[in-house]
Amino acid sequence: MKKASAQPLVLVDATAISAQRGGVGRYVEELARESVRAGLSLVVVCQPRDEKAFADMDCDVVMAPRFVESVPLRFLWEQFGLPSLARRIRATTIHSPHYTFPLFTSRHRVVTVHDLTFWSHPDRHSALKRWFFRFWITSTARFGLDVIVPSAATGAEYRRVTRASKDRITVAFHGVDRDIFHPPTPQSVARFTQLNGVTSWIAFLGTIEPRKNIVPLIEGFRRATRDLATRPSLLLAGAPGWDGEVAGAIASAVDNGFDVRHLGYISLDDLPAFLGGAIAVAYPSEGEGFGLPVLEAMSCGAPVLTSRSLSLPEVGGDAVVYTDTTPEAIGSALAELLSDKKLRASLSAAAVKRAARFTWSACLVAHRAVWER
Repeated sequence: MKKASAQPLVLVDATAISAQRGGVGRYVEELARESVRAGLSLVVVCQPRDEKAFADMDCDVVMAPRFVESVPLRFLWEQFGLPSLARRIRATTIHSPHYTFPLFTSRHRVVTVHDLTFWSHPDRHSALKRWFFRFWITSTARFGLDVIVPSAATGAEYRRVTRASKDRITVAFHGVDRDIFHPPTPQSVARFTQLNGVTSWIAFLGTIEPRKNIVPLIEGFRRATRDLATRPSLLLAGAPGWDGEVAGAIASAVDNGFDVRHLGYISLDDLPAFLGGAIAVAYPSEGEGFGLPVLEAMSCGAPVLTSRSLSLPEVGGDAVVYTDTTPEAIGSALAELLSDKKLRASLSAAAVKRAARFTWSACLVAHRAVWER
């Protein structure tokens, strides 16, 4: 592990990211990697389990105490340990990339707000989670902090909710690593099909939570494929979340002869084959702050079906197919994709071209401007 430099510019708090890298985890890792490439002075503080991952990027790394594995103790450490660390290494800026931040410090603070679904879709979150994140999001405005959002739609929602000054909000679109997310080789697709016992499939990637709209997706899939002589599978990938209805919907589909599975976490190495090898990637979410799975699927050359909710049109543009979020609409759109090979080929080519516009280097440029204020 490299030692932290004497006078770092930015201290990035990576203690909140999960061991299985979802969207926020990839965002933090890519931001750190691009900062190293750009020669910026940056230190990452992380949980012990993540030390090697950041050290392998040649980042300056500081390990947080092991007790931050406990969520309540992590929040406590954030308030007292993080400011103390910032003073010790002489950081000028603390970047908190997941909503919460130290309330009392003289350092410049930057906070990433990923989405405002705690207001736009309150029924999709538990009461405790809704209260908790509303408190922290509104606190960023009360303290007059610099806030980074991943889309214009999220920025507009943030300003509407908090009445924050426009000059405190910076839009920094996420990027996609095309060394990882690229159209797969036939060999990698064949390997994936063999390992999972499938011949063709529709893919979903994301945390299993209510706003991802997975139960209507399953019902729409059943509607779209029930009359087909050979049905594709519906493969759901992503961390288990808090949507308790999904397991029942999967069981009902399987009982009625449909192949619907939750594969859980899929490694980054296997994602291009999973996404790019699918007939289509379906992501009919009810609300997103950005929609990284859509961008990653596009970069893999997948025909994508998604919704027009919040930020998703900023990502998909005219290179994806849009649907309403009801089972009937999803089923109709899926049926059209399944029956039109030329449409899928056209979407695939357009998706790769559009995805190339979104780079982590451009994302870093926006962050750097905020960090250096």
